Order: sequence, then structure tokens, then C-alpha cells
Amino acid sequence: MGELAPRPGARTAEAEALRRLRSFAVLALGSGSKAPPSLEGLRVSERRLAPLLEAWFEAACRTAGPDHSEVRARLTPILARFRNELRTTPTAVRASGAPRTSKRRAVSAAIDRVSDAFLAIDPDTGRIADANPAAGALLATTRDALVGAEAISFVPEPEQVGWWTELDAIAEGDGNRRFRGQLRDKNGREVAVEAHFTRFATRHRTLALCLARAL
Repeated sequence: MGELAPRPGARTAEAEALRRLRSFAVLALGSGSKAPPSLEGLRVSERRLAPLLEAWFEAACRTAGPDHSEVRARLTPILARFRNELRTTPTAVRASGAPRTSKRRAVSAAIDRVSDAFLAIDPDTGRIADANPAAGALLATTRDALVGAEAISFVPEPEQVGWWTELDAIAEGDGNRRFRGQLRDKNGREVAVEAHFTRFATRHRTLALCLARAL
């Protein structure tokens, strides 16, 4: 493979791009998701990122051992799609472009680096106050499209009472809830998840912070 690409720093844009590629590949391989990769707010130099993408691809193939040929065949179109989205998606702002402006986030932007789906839900209104790219990928939409949407619209009808019960418990002061349930993406596909709710409260607002991991 030639000279190895240097490892990017943990907080660099290139490292964030690799994290989003990983989330995109896991969903595409594991659940057959057709959703595009989440690239909102990503500001990255394509020239610097290209060798890192190649290094990630080769490392993934090598670690597959005897299945490396199958893994290579399955990852090749996924990597090509990720690269194409980087080149063509307006929200994937290049490092030479203007910084992305957005409303003040409800929680730290560090949540964007969590590989599990993250949703901050207002238990009073049932609407999503914040989300991360992994949530957009899991629900076949974008993070920005999730903000302001009704959280219950992503839950199958038979499961909705259970999810409302969990939100009510958070609103009443129960600070930690864990359960298994179902979510439904924008295409109607249902996904089994393990959800962990945590209560986040200030003097002015209470949020139910949900981490959902696909099972």
C-alpha cells in the first residue's frame, strides 16, 4: 500500500470524517440503510482526507482476515458513495469555505462524535431539541431535519405508549431509565434499539437525553 497516512489528531476534522464514515458503513452493512452519510457542519480538506480514507479502507479489509475479499467488495461502493457525498453535498463545507452557522445547540457539540444515536427530547412538547449525525443516519434522515420534529413520529404505533411512559418518568424526576424498544426511520423500516434516557435539567428547561444503540 505505499507509505502509511499519518494518524489524525482526535479532535481534527479528518478524524471526525472518519468517525462519520465508520457510522455510515456500520449502518449500510449491518441494516442495509440507504440513507446518505451525515455530513452537516463537516469542514474538511479533501486533499488531506483522501489518504486517510484509503488507509481506513485497507485496514478494515486486512482485519477481516480470510473474509477480506468479501469485505473489500462490500466496502468499495460504500466508500465511493461517501466520497461522492463529500464532493457534492452543500452542507459538507470545505475547509476553504465559510464556517457553518447554526442555532445554539442544546448540548455540547462533542455529542456529534458519539457513534450511538443521540436525541435530546423536550418531555413537555415531545419534540426533538437536538440530535447527532448518528441519529440522522439511524433514522434515514439528517440531524437538522430531526430538530423540531415530534420524537414519537419515529416510534411504531404499538410502541408509542411505552416511549411516552419513559418520557413522563424523566419529566417527573427519574434521572436514569434504560429499556429496549423499536424505532422507525423515515422510510418505515423498524429498528430494535437499546435506549438509555438521562434527565438534564436547568432552571428553565428539562430535557430527556436519549442514547439509542441498534441491536
